Amino acid sequence: MQINQITNEKLGESVFCTRHESGLEIRVMPKAGYTSAYAVFGVKYGSIDTAIKNENGEFETIPEGTAHFLEHKLFESEDLNAFERFAKTGASANAYTSFEKTAYLFKGSENIGESLEILLDFVQNPYFTQQTVEKEQGIIGQEIRMYQDLPDWQVMFNLLRALYSAHPVRIDIAGTQESIAKIDADLLYRLYKNFYNPANMVLCVVGAIEPQEVFDIVDRCIKKTDVKPVERKFEKESGKPVQSFIEEQLSVAQKQFLLGFKEELDAPLLSLEDEIASEIVLEALCGKSSPLFKRLLDEELIDMGFGSEMFNGFGFSCVMIGGTSADPEKTADIIKSEIRKAQTEGIDPAAFERAKRKFYGRYVMCYNDIDDTANMLMNLYFNDYEPFAELEACKNLTVEKAQERLNILKADNSALSVISPIA
Repeated sequence: MQINQITNEKLGESVFCTRHESGLEIRVMPKAGYTSAYAVFGVKYGSIDTAIKNENGEFETIPEGTAHFLEHKLFESEDLNAFERFAKTGASANAYTSFEKTAYLFKGSENIGESLEILLDFVQNPYFTQQTVEKEQGIIGQEIRMYQDLPDWQVMFNLLRALYSAHPVRIDIAGTQESIAKIDADLLYRLYKNFYNPANMVLCVVGAIEPQEVFDIVDRCIKKTDVKPVERKFEKESGKPVQSFIEEQLSVAQKQFLLGFKEELDAPLLSLEDEIASEIVLEALCGKSSPLFKRLLDEELIDMGFGSEMFNGFGFSCVMIGGTSADPEKTADIIKSEIRKAQTEGIDPAAFERAKRKFYGRYVMCYNDIDDTANMLMNLYFNDYEPFAELEACKNLTVEKAQERLNILKADNSALSVISPIA
């Protein structure tokens, strides 16, 4: 294997990268003076992957929620489940499914090599039976019902349903009661074979372990398979939302809201530069030190939980701004007015520089945390970026680029999601 060492001189950190013959990308950052290590084994398969190519080269729809369902089932085996195996090495293990990926991970301070072998082993050895699948349908069904009662979750997915007409980002990561009922053991094996190909995966390890030890373990444990690329389906959506307002009543004390601005994409993914520019624009516009935040707080329209987010991925991109408010509609109008003002008069250069320094410092601090670093390395790889790319993109960002990103926030492309107390 050819090993590529990528070093950031300012941080004094190096990432050792290689591509295994199976197609698996490996990224290792050894950390001097650390006593623990964190490993994440990621697959580019998430809740938005609701179609796969069949033998005829055509996209075929699969049930929503299958990536999350498969994540749950992979921890099982005919003998000890993965959690019981990790308990013997002293490692803490977990997994999660997001819109674009599924990740299996552990953190430990002893027997790290043994724990890494367990991680690679159980993810590569699926064990599904119809009986255990049916049991899991009941468990995940309860999970879906639980999330339907969480206001933070519902205000976001209601917004996504208001913004997007067809993109699967509008569907709950766990799917629906109806969709998971269509899942059986044969389907899970078929999806596993399609998506869990090493060429569609990455292993990132950070902390108290040497790169060569990781490479040797991978070479010993990864199964040799045909390198097979996995293609995602991209369907272009217009910038127009499905509806401009959506409201739901739940058991909450105060109204919650999210104001979203949808961006029309010509390509499946935003550039890293665009993503970071958007985050910095939001910080300058409505961060805790902004005039907008002070005004909304002084008028008692928001509390300290008010915030913003650039929410983007394969085929979707939108800005979300929200929190708790006594009057979400009035708050949304004030936010839109402040955006129009900044679009006309320009972003305050001093506010831009403060926001840029804040984000650069945040990225630097990320490398002190082995969990954050490993997940950052995984995310960069899945979006076709080298390690430390976010630092360079942030450092080189100009106020002109930030202004360009601000101009995508169009009132006609916005929607307001509100959760209100039950009357």
